Amino acid sequence: MTDLLNLWPLGMAYLIINAIGFLLMGWDKNQARNRGRRIPEKWFFILAFLGGALGAWLGMQIFRHKTRHTTFVLGIPLLLVWNVLVMYVLGQHLSL
Repeated sequence: MTDLLNLWPLGMAYLIINAIGFLLMGWDKNQARNRGRRIPEKWFFILAFLGGALGAWLGMQIFRHKTRHTTFVLGIPLLLVWNVLVMYVLGQHLSL
């Protein structure tokens, strides 16, 4: 039980950063349609590197946004693998 309590903040942070990535992908798609102010692509990659790759990838699929950009089609899934590895290592470290 204490293992789960140790991992709870990590899980909540993961959910929050992925929700942000998902919502920003939808917002950027809306801005693209309306010719509004856009989010620079580097910020999507920074967010994905910091743990938001799943949310960014889901946003790409659901909003059909950035799916023609090779850097996103290859980069976001690679960063998702990175996120899983980092979460695993952190989970192992925190559950000691």
